Amino acid sequence: MQNPVLTFAQLLQQSLEQTVTLKIAILKETAADERRVAMIPSVAQRIAKLGASLVLEQGGGAAATYTDAAYTQAGVTTEADQQKLLGDADIVLAVQPPSVETVKKMKPGSLLVSFIYAKTEPDLVKALRDGKITTFAMELIPRISRAQAMDALSSQAALAGYYAPLLGCVHMQKILPMMTTAVGSLRAARVLVMGLGVAGLQALATAHRLGAVCEGYDVRPETKEEAESVGARFVDTGVDARGAGGYARELTPEEKTKVRAALSQHIAQADLIITTAAVPGKHAPRLIDADQLAAMKEGAVVVDMGAPNGGNCEGTKAGEIIKVGPVTLVGPTNLPSCLAAQASELYAKNIYNLLEQVVHDGVLKPDFTDDVIKGTTLTHDGAITNDAIKQFIESAPAEKVS
Repeated sequence: MQNPVLTFAQLLQQSLEQTVTLKIAILKETAADERRVAMIPSVAQRIAKLGASLVLEQGGGAAATYTDAAYTQAGVTTEADQQKLLGDADIVLAVQPPSVETVKKMKPGSLLVSFIYAKTEPDLVKALRDGKITTFAMELIPRISRAQAMDALSSQAALAGYYAPLLGCVHMQKILPMMTTAVGSLRAARVLVMGLGVAGLQALATAHRLGAVCEGYDVRPETKEEAESVGARFVDTGVDARGAGGYARELTPEEKTKVRAALSQHIAQADLIITTAAVPGKHAPRLIDADQLAAMKEGAVVVDMGAPNGGNCEGTKAGEIIKVGPVTLVGPTNLPSCLAAQASELYAKNIYNLLEQVVHDGVLKPDFTDDVIKGTTLTHDGAITNDAIKQFIESAPAEKVS
């Protein structure tokens, strides 16, 4: 019996299947409040062109509106058995830090690309080290111009900042814009955003577009022009707390007193406050205390985006909506997940731009002397490569014993 004649397309597909050796696994997220997925179908097609085959853990994109059928159409296969999925994967993609049990299913020498938050996940970091897994921690992407397209913290913060005023509106008893009716006019709400990083500026821009009277505050004076560019008035406290890496440093006790005195009036006048301040690896800085909350308007709302790290407001409870005196205090823990489809899209593009630096012709070849790759790498070849994290993780047992 003669062999059937293959078409050019079939021959090309057969050739690709023979030459593609790099296998990329996409994990299904399991955290209760996580709906994102690390890779979407359209971006997966671009990654395949780097010389890789992709496999999705079955149902992994469903919560973000990406069906298994959409992945299949994009050339991504699906797998229900996680052990089989990870056992021969060269690269594993995830959003949230995977469990230690999941890491143990990965083969030595493979690459994990995910948020890790090492200081809150010491057991996970040790498992990655001991399993000889190379880890690209997405929160460690250097904040330099060359790495902007890979900066997942910024892409996710932009969507979180956009969503925060909308979340606040749901809990307010008034509208944001001025409105004229047959029986008179309604005044525009006053919105104060505290912390003018990526999330804060997006929150200001959204509130301004919705018609609110907006004010923005940050301890870094250079954010004044950025606040004004999105239609807000900048609250100047006279304190300059610029720190390393584009973040604000912690304030001294004297500076905190000065800032509090300057901000209290603006806090008391606000109908909606959104706090976004964060110091990487540390407890969220306290921006609003109990006395300031008590002095706010009845029915005022505070959306505390610092809730996952302890909160910018005294009394914030992560994942809860509570009443503190006259104020409704909202403590969201995962705002990007509320916009899972587009948050996943941006995150997938961040990952693609990172993988483009290390995957060449179907071979994983990271250059650990490159500033971006070196800065992003958390573990490699049985060692924790980030000095600050290494000191924190490996000195922890000794500290506990003493």
